[in-house]
Amino acid sequence: MFKSFSDIGHAVDFAFTLIMVVSVSLLALITVLMITFVIKYHRSRHPVPAQVGSHAWLEVVWTLVPTILALAMFYYGWIGFKLMRTPPPNAMEVTATAQMWSWSFEYENGKKSSELYVPAGTPVKVNLNALDVLHSFYVPAFKVKQDAVPGLDDFVWFNPVDTGTFVIFCAEYCGQRHSYMLSKVVAVPEAEFLAWVEEGAPDIEVVADLSDDEALARRQRQGERLSQLKGCNACHTTDGTALVGPSYKGLLGRTSTVVTNGETRRVVVDGDYIRKSILEPTADIVEGFQPLMPSQKGLMTDDEIDSVIEYLKTL
Repeated sequence: MFKSFSDIGHAVDFAFTLIMVVSVSLLALITVLMITFVIKYHRSRHPVPAQVGSHAWLEVVWTLVPTILALAMFYYGWIGFKLMRTPPPNAMEVTATAQMWSWSFEYENGKKSSELYVPAGTPVKVNLNALDVLHSFYVPAFKVKQDAVPGLDDFVWFNPVDTGTFVIFCAEYCGQRHSYMLSKVVAVPEAEFLAWVEEGAPDIEVVADLSDDEALARRQRQGERLSQLKGCNACHTTDGTALVGPSYKGLLGRTSTVVTNGETRRVVVDGDYIRKSILEPTADIVEGFQPLMPSQKGLMTDDEIDSVIEYLKTL
């Protein structure tokens, strides 16, 4: 009845179909009986009410049949739940980090990405954590959904049965840009995945024998990738449009009005200001914006911040 893209999806679809068939069947039966009784026992047919005696077998049937149906629905729901909470021992592990308003994924070799690449036909266990507020990892195509709670380790697993691209949603309201907290599961053939996961790991590469221009260009590319990976683009644009935060376009060298400890002052946006804003985002709030940015203290290295600053200079 439904197309499933994972092993768990088949179990969920069966339980859902069973519950729907039972519910629709009961609705039809009750509706028919109700109409029949309204007609059969209408006052015009029975102006004098008669006392109806008990019927032992009827009472047994209408007690046992719903009980059996409820137990059957519970059983298949329980089977699906056990499957969801029991990942195969050979499952590939990936760590998913949720923060307002983006997903990032880290693989066992240290590679990070903003989209979840997986090999088709291989079980994948996604370890979930959240940096700020409650989020929820939801892939409708795989029929899996699990909350990511700050300070609580949890997981979700699935086995994509075929290649394709599948949308990841945040299914828990997490603030102003909640509806933009999207990513993708990209299921590819195993050989293609192995080539991808080994390419460019870890994020910040140290390459010797590069000219100054080559090293700067590499650092700027790394900064652009980090701004995507850390979810910066969910709140900041590169075209001058203001979202939750100021646009990156023309940011370096601009004079901005900020609120510091309740007092308004003018500052020049330079590298030091950007670094402080990344590590202590509530220290200087740009006038007209809310203090919604999460701190990256302990989450970004000095080299990574330097790369982001060099990238911003190109805008």
